[in-house]
Amino acid sequence: MEFLRLLGSGELNATDFQFYMHQDTLYLRGYAQSLALLSARSPTSELTAAWAEAARGASIEETQLHRSVLPNGPDLLSPADQLPSPVCLGYTSFLVAQTSQAPYPVGAAAVLPCFWVYAHVAERLAHQAGALLERNPEHPYAQWIAEYDGEEFHASVEQARRNVDIAAQSASPAERDEMRRAYRTATRYEYLFWDSALHRRPWPDFSDDGVRSDAQADNGDAQSDTRFNMRGDLR
Repeated sequence: MEFLRLLGSGELNATDFQFYMHQDTLYLRGYAQSLALLSARSPTSELTAAWAEAARGASIEETQLHRSVLPNGPDLLSPADQLPSPVCLGYTSFLVAQTSQAPYPVGAAAVLPCFWVYAHVAERLAHQAGALLERNPEHPYAQWIAEYDGEEFHASVEQARRNVDIAAQSASPAERDEMRRAYRTATRYEYLFWDSALHRRPWPDFSDDGVRSDAQADNGDAQSDTRFNMRGDLR
């Protein structure tokens, strides 16, 4: 896809890369929560420990990588682009729903694409971007590629795959069908997540004049939160 091709060649626009990395930082919060939910629902102590370690990696190690790649924060982004995008919120909401409400094997399948797809893509990009890495190892795109093609991350991918295989062994035929659907949906979200960095999908603006101040937006969000809580503490 276009985004990954430009990332691998080093030609990706800096603003697009920063939008992607900022959205990924927001995504990792929901992803770590999903992994923690899987850990709590795991059928064995070994699986509990494995998913807990994965949650720790998502919340600490990968976030630190993002900070090292973008030490100044989202300084190139507009205020609107600093909010969770529709794709980001949709993806994290899907994962939290699967890992908290669906059977454990289905939730395990839902979180796997983030491991497996990233490793597969980074491995391919590392080969394509060999000249870039050799020319400038400190290039931010090269650093991202190298991290996800590293041995430690690949080991975590293999552990996640084993976890899902174990879950599938004890799943019913109907649950295995659900696992496939969840995996397929999450993989589609992975595609949309990258694609949205090049082709923004902004939230629709329903305000009267099309422009609201930050204070107005915050007030509206607070009112929405209050309404949700009054309806049964959905948060």
